[in-house]
Amino acid sequence: MWKEHQQGSVNSSQMALRTVSLVAQRGSITVTELAQSLGVAVSTAHRVLANCCETGYTLQPERGGPYLAGPALHELTLSITGATTLRDAADGPVQELADQTGETVNVAVLEGRKIRFVQSVPGIRPRHVGPRLGETYPAHCTAAGKAMLAYETAEEFAERYRGHKLEALTPRSITGWACLANELAEIRARGWAYSVGETDEAVSAIAAAVVLSTGRSAAAIAIAMPTSRLATRREFAEISGPLLRTTTLVQRRLRGAREGAAAARYGAPLDE
Repeated sequence: MWKEHQQGSVNSSQMALRTVSLVAQRGSITVTELAQSLGVAVSTAHRVLANCCETGYTLQPERGGPYLAGPALHELTLSITGATTLRDAADGPVQELADQTGETVNVAVLEGRKIRFVQSVPGIRPRHVGPRLGETYPAHCTAAGKAMLAYETAEEFAERYRGHKLEALTPRSITGWACLANELAEIRARGWAYSVGETDEAVSAIAAAVVLSTGRSAAAIAIAMPTSRLATRREFAEISGPLLRTTTLVQRRLRGAREGAAAARYGAPLDE
């Protein structure tokens, strides 16, 4: 009996690890897809995914929808191949941007339909916005989230928002699908996104995506401040310059680190 129990535990662990690996590779997975990949019953696949959700390695933004990478998987993946690199690449530039503007500067990543702030440098100006390290918000309501969503393909965007449901946090939050799609097109053309009172009526933000050489966004850098200091086109235009310069610097550092690591892994000279 002990041996059977031990064997069952090992199999469960193996299935969980395989599930996490599949989600990391594909970006999302359904119960049926997992059942086919593992060669198990749908009920077993559902139980494995439920356990992965409980531990934070997967999440299911919409009931009945696909399962995505959860915060625990995101942290693990980044800590091994990207998170440390992202933090190292952004740390100095983000601090310099906060010093230059006196405002709070955040670094965010996408998690399903939400963003999570993974770095935050508080501002020094009076009435600055407090740091939001670790906090999550609906992506479509934030400058950082919109900046990253703008770099998704139409297929990726539609899959992320199956049903086209957009949660409203304030009366200023975007809830119209066409309105969001039009704004993302403008962001792609302009290079930065903004929000005015969409998550908190007293807070505005401007953000730009950190884009990898593949064309995918790895993160976004956002400057947050009271709406009283950031609400007009002129104010956004003035602060966009320092933001874009910082984002460009982080992109160069991040791309160089990843491309250099890939070259080293495959034995190519780093100076080629």
